[in-house]
Order: sequence, then structure tokens, then C-alpha cells
Amino acid sequence: MKIKLVLSDIDGVWTDGGMYYDQTGNELKKFNTADSAGVIFLQLLEIPFGIITGENTRIVWRRAEKLKINHLYIGVKNKLEVAEKLCAELHISLQEVAYVGDDLNDAMLLKAVGFSAIPANAWTYMEKYAKIRLKRKGGEGAFREFVEMLLEKENLLDTAIQKYLKATLQK
Repeated sequence: MKIKLVLSDIDGVWTDGGMYYDQTGNELKKFNTADSAGVIFLQLLEIPFGIITGENTRIVWRRAEKLKINHLYIGVKNKLEVAEKLCAELHISLQEVAYVGDDLNDAMLLKAVGFSAIPANAWTYMEKYAKIRLKRKGGEGAFREFVEMLLEKENLLDTAIQKYLKATLQK
């Protein structure tokens, strides 16, 4: 089945799941720039992408803005419900969705979608909710691995790479 929407959690997938605070109380997160290529590949192939996270921080909003991500849901308690509403808006089924998440608040969505994965460092019991366990840990390129695996599965990875290279040469 062709995937028509890709969704991702943030903490534990795009980050190592750590929450860093400076001495004045500012929260910091470290993102791996390799994951940006996953977003760019999806954009070049015109595959909608969204972030659904339980966290409610400006940091995630800023990252999504920088990468021009159209579907951003922060502070979400029920990720499956949000995904179902987005699918209804896009006139697609959950079976046409790919999702990567790492923890219990991702479990029901991981189980409901057509293609799902957890990072290498997700808790062992999360394996029963996801189709695959990635080789990379959260914050170490897990999202990019997920996207590349999905695109390879659908015979689109080479097309995405060629489009990326062509777009880069035109700049």
C-alpha cells in the first residue's frame, strides 16, 4: 500500500529524549541535522508530513517552522485521535500512514497505522506496537533512517535523492 502521510513524534525520535536546562531555567533540545534530509525528501516527493508531540515547547515549533512543516500538533494527549482527524481532512485511511514514535504515548498510533517504527533505544516492550525497530537511536538520525527505509520500500529513495541533488545544483 502506498503511504500518503508520514507522522513523527519528536522527543526520543528527533532528539535523545533528554531535557536540558540552563542555569536560568531555559529548556534546550539537541536535534540531529541529518533528520532534516528526511523532511526534505518527503517535501520533494510531495508526501505530506506532520509532527505529533506531547511536549508543548516553542523549541519544537521553531524546528517545524525552519523545516516548513505544515502539520504540527504540540501538547497532544491522544495522538491517535489527532492522526484520525488529519486523515479525515486528507481523505486517507490510517493504513496509508507511516508513523515513528518511541514510548507509551505513541503505542496506539504505532499499532493503528500501515507502517510504524521505533528507534533502537525505545523500550523493549514497545516492539509489540511497532512493525520494526530502527538501527539508529533517537537523536542520532532515527527519523531519517525511518524515511529512507519507507522510501526504499516504495521504490522512491533514488527519486528523492536525484530530486535533492538537482535542487541543490540549481541554487
